[in-house]
Amino acid sequence: MKKIISMMVATVLALAMMTGCSNNNTTTGSVSTDGSTSMEKVIGALGESFQNDTGITFTYNPTGSGSGIKAVQEGRCDIGLSSRALKDAEKEAGLTATVLAFDGIAIIVNPENPVNDMSVETIAKIYNGEITNWSEIGGNDAEIVLIGREAGSGTRDGFEAITKTEDACKYRQELTSTGDVITTVAQNPGAIGYASVASVKSTVKAVTVDGVEATEANIKDGSYVVQRPFVLVTKADTALSESAQNFFDYITSADANAIISAAGVVPAN
Repeated sequence: MKKIISMMVATVLALAMMTGCSNNNTTTGSVSTDGSTSMEKVIGALGESFQNDTGITFTYNPTGSGSGIKAVQEGRCDIGLSSRALKDAEKEAGLTATVLAFDGIAIIVNPENPVNDMSVETIAKIYNGEITNWSEIGGNDAEIVLIGREAGSGTRDGFEAITKTEDACKYRQELTSTGDVITTVAQNPGAIGYASVASVKSTVKAVTVDGVEATEANIKDGSYVVQRPFVLVTKADTALSESAQNFFDYITSADANAIISAAGVVPAN
């Protein structure tokens, strides 16, 4: 009998040890983000690294800045993503913003376009309809086709605020994602658009602005003026879940700076 009892105790202890080891190596939980399509590259890289390091499931829903802000306000995600600063009304509604990084907004044209540089003033005149032909600024004799983002886009808000063209842009097309803008400009020799520097591909050409290239160094020192913040949006009076807080702390730590820089934007920390 004593031998049987001893064997049973040993079995229970072994199972307990196995259970303890399993709990130590398995992390449960999830964190959901929603918002800016311009932040896809940087938030995707951070989310993948976080998930690999912690085992916590990460999800990202690219709906645009305005939708992401609304999603966190309505409790449909843990953290909203915005490529613009919060408006006063959004702050008054109980939202708070934490700047994750700074991103340049590239002014993009078709690679066949011979124009390589523009001033902010020229860009504004193009988008408000004062300049309508590329020949007016040293380009080909061709109509300028204005491509932009939809209302509520953080990229659009940032671009229009910097160029002072709010409610004045004469868009030919208003598209719902950064990728769509890049694709459209790449397919039309007369097109001009704007997109996150981190998202620009070789299918389009980013012009310099007032002679300054949209590089990380120039964004960081402010010499490239067409730039905006990448913002994490949370509720001021509501604590994040443990998993979401872990993610928030992970991506805002100095250890995340290398991942943020590799994604083509400038860390705020």
